[in-house]
Amino acid sequence: MDWLTASDGVRLRAARWGVGHLPCVAIFPGRTEMIEKYGATVTELVARGHDVAVIDWRGQGLSDRLCDPPLRGDVPDFADYQRDVHAYWAWLEGQGRAQPRFVLAHSMGGCIALRALTDGLAARAVAFSAPMWGLPLSRATRAAVAPLAAFLRAFGQDTAEVPGAGEEFALWNFPFDRNELTRDPDAYATAQAQLRAHPELRLGAPSIRWLAAALREMAALQALPAPAIPAFCGIGTGDKIVSQDAIRRRMADWPQGSLTEYDAALHELLIERAEVRQDFLSKTIALFARNG
Repeated sequence: MDWLTASDGVRLRAARWGVGHLPCVAIFPGRTEMIEKYGATVTELVARGHDVAVIDWRGQGLSDRLCDPPLRGDVPDFADYQRDVHAYWAWLEGQGRAQPRFVLAHSMGGCIALRALTDGLAARAVAFSAPMWGLPLSRATRAAVAPLAAFLRAFGQDTAEVPGAGEEFALWNFPFDRNELTRDPDAYATAQAQLRAHPELRLGAPSIRWLAAALREMAALQALPAPAIPAFCGIGTGDKIVSQDAIRRRMADWPQGSLTEYDAALHELLIERAEVRQDFLSKTIALFARNG
């Protein structure tokens, strides 16, 4: 484990595994996630001949929390996450993690990765798990977010929790039979156990300004062409966290991209039932092997 410093002074946590000279998979986690959640994925990738790295984005895991209370997920602008990407890539260079380098991005990490790759991040190929390229919100809700955030900002209250955020954001207590992340009870129990044992890793609902920033970033990315990089994407047809239609539109226009839809699978493909998890990882590793 290492501590990195972004260009604005934010302290970030990152970790790496492997022998140091194999093709490196840089994992871009989703919102609320931390390095520990990727233990099983890291183990599989290392066993299949890769070095692996994972980062805690600002505001989550053990990286600096920038909101009061720290349990609230918050950034004022998604450009801040690109500062984290730059620190992440510079750290990998310093560790001698030579090319080829690959990206494995989940959910919010897929939004961050798409921006970074569009801006020229050096990677050979990318695999996306349920990337956050749109949210399943009504048109009225989307239209209301920016004015609400601006109004609250005038009073210094735009870091308030998103209105209507419910108990589902407290993963450590939320019952399996109501969750929208995975159909695998053992994987869900493991995720809950991590957060119960280490409360400092928990993250709850996002702030209203985080949501406004996310919608701005996703709208901006939708107007841009796909980067010239081979890509594989997986989504579950039962996913209610991100917009399936936004993913289908993006991948249909990705010249070197392919999409696999997993029947009835939920949002977390990397902790889904074994047949989904294994197929997604096998396709991911095959993509990296073709472009190594």
